[in-house]
Amino acid sequence: MSNWMEGLAAAFSPLSLLLMAVGVVLGMFVGAIPGFSATMGIAVLLPFTFALDPVPGLMLLLGLYGSALYSGAIPAILLRIPGTPGAAATVIDAGPMAARGEAGKALSISLVCSVIGGVIGVVLLAMLAPVMADFALSFGSAEYFMLAVFALAVIVSLSDGAVLKGALSALIGLSLAFIGLDPIQAYARYDFGMPQLLSGVSFIPVLIGLFGVAEALVQYERMHRGREKPATAGSFGLSGKEWRALAPATWWSSLSGFLVGVAPGAGGTVASFLAYDHTKRFAHDKSRFGKGDPRGVASAEAANNASIAGGIAPMLTLGVPGDAATALLIGALTVQGIQPGPRLFSSSPDLVYGLFVGLVVIYLLTLLAGLLGTRLWGSVLKVPPNIMWPVVIVLSVLGAYALRYNVFDIAVMVVAGVVGYLMLKGGIPVIPLVVGLVLGPIAESGLRRALIINDGSFSFVLQPVSLTLLVLTLVAIALPVVRAARARNAARQGKVARQPVDHS
Repeated sequence: MSNWMEGLAAAFSPLSLLLMAVGVVLGMFVGAIPGFSATMGIAVLLPFTFALDPVPGLMLLLGLYGSALYSGAIPAILLRIPGTPGAAATVIDAGPMAARGEAGKALSISLVCSVIGGVIGVVLLAMLAPVMADFALSFGSAEYFMLAVFALAVIVSLSDGAVLKGALSALIGLSLAFIGLDPIQAYARYDFGMPQLLSGVSFIPVLIGLFGVAEALVQYERMHRGREKPATAGSFGLSGKEWRALAPATWWSSLSGFLVGVAPGAGGTVASFLAYDHTKRFAHDKSRFGKGDPRGVASAEAANNASIAGGIAPMLTLGVPGDAATALLIGALTVQGIQPGPRLFSSSPDLVYGLFVGLVVIYLLTLLAGLLGTRLWGSVLKVPPNIMWPVVIVLSVLGAYALRYNVFDIAVMVVAGVVGYLMLKGGIPVIPLVVGLVLGPIAESGLRRALIINDGSFSFVLQPVSLTLLVLTLVAIALPVVRAARARNAARQGKVARQPVDHS
């Protein structure tokens, strides 16, 4: 109980409440601008938290994170353009709803179900995180190595039909992670004679470059293209019967969204598509999905927002990012001298339990802001791209420089931005690179320490936890191979079925 009291005091301090509100408002704008993402917004805002205490700084970032995932549905509904990647599944049914004059209903559903999904996710996080932390305390070097390998395998396997490109991206991230002093013997590696690289590649400038500069460069190419005409909103209200019809999809999608979010690298996009598929699969009337079924909007939004708490779970309990956004949150805590992991629950209970309480407050503020501003968010979409994206570039430069007041960090950001731009143009996913950069040091130090402890033997992989993670890793690698084989087989069968039959 004392931990909860510390968390309440930390979350309800005047500064924390103020920064939650600021983060929620900023997140509304970030999510509502197509091309932006919650991760990009956090990356740009991150340096401004360095002068704050850990709890208020974290509340600012979480406020932006939570509200941005909701507001990404606004352009998805009005323009059929997802404001954030997690809103991509929302477009499937929200677009047809808007086309028949029900954009207002779709906006209301997305707001309410986002908040419900987020709160359910926080409740599950508060219930399960302490148990996960106790289990994580039993992890040694071998377990952390296998956990890092498993996380990388999961992320690569989720690379949407581009597994080889995902693996390439992860290898780039791992290569960057090995730059700097050796963690065991402290000799310089791959520093190219630059003393600035002895401490390794700075994490924050790389992230700002990948998610800020790269996206700005991509959007510059698109800024002269026309936009679709915004749909009419229509009525914003739903009847009690309509809300009750959405309840099952909302509850189950919230649960599945949290569970998917726990898997490293899955995130809101995967969670929302899986929840949408599950809702459609078990619906009595499947014919309405894809044609404007409100259950499709409800399931996608509930899962998308519940995945936030799911992604935070491995961050708090294992020190492993659940997605790119939580990788940034780990960076924010590390700069403050706080190392996420199972000992965080005993060393900083005000931070952990303040996070639980703060997330609930953030969702309530998101609900309030959404109710007050739903009719006005469309005006954000009118910001000219030739104004918006130069501002992103300027903020990115300031953010990279503010980390250590080092011009070299700006150079790192620029290089990362160009690399990220080329990766986006080549269809190579960026998230495996980010997670590879985060998990590289964990994997390397875990492997080398485990080998030292076991006199150079790999027998540590036969320990119960390590063996379980190894099996899960092999499953994660095998799944995309099996899916690809099935797809090729189905394509061949379809081709044979379409061939004309010779009746001569």
